[in-house]
Amino acid sequence: MQSAGDDLISVSVRDPGRAQALATALRESGYWLEVVAGIDSVVVRFDIVNVARSDANDRLQNELENVSLPSVSSEPIIEIPVVYGGDSGPDFEFVCRKLGMTGDEFIAMHCGEYIVDMLGFTPGFAYIGGLDERLFIERLPEPRQHVPAGSVGIAGGRTGLYSLPGPGGWPLIGRTSKLLFDASADDPFTLSAGSKVVFTAVDSL
Repeated sequence: MQSAGDDLISVSVRDPGRAQALATALRESGYWLEVVAGIDSVVVRFDIVNVARSDANDRLQNELENVSLPSVSSEPIIEIPVVYGGDSGPDFEFVCRKLGMTGDEFIAMHCGEYIVDMLGFTPGFAYIGGLDERLFIERLPEPRQHVPAGSVGIAGGRTGLYSLPGPGGWPLIGRTSKLLFDASADDPFTLSAGSKVVFTAVDSL
């Protein structure tokens, strides 16, 4: 734990997929004014007018020692079928050239199991870490004004899944038919932080 401001305490979380689970558990206590989860940390805000920092630290330490978080290994694996390249992945060939590999080499390296780090940017947009360092590439110098829903992009060390159409600056390597966000559903999000996913290559959407 460490101070993140006058009324803020930050907790590092080694497993980024568990940050949201920890945040949910801390919110349920009803003690904290605000709880915000990041990729590898959770920040809580306390009532600095009525609560001493030492008391807030003690309370948080006690909650951390007693909280029960779900095991990531117990999560079911969600398959994400991806059409790589062509109209579905307009930057695929550029990315392969930039990385010095063939399309087949890229697909073989990208397909596999990953864990969702967090959702953000737009409802349901998934940040998925764990990319092989040989697939690291920068964001586009100029974002696109329109990226179709289901687009699969990579940037830095992550894969990004576009749940909704809109602007975006990640190089697009493919597209999935998997519905990632459904506003009419009781639970509109197909993925959440900690979800286990596996990318598989398919020929058509």
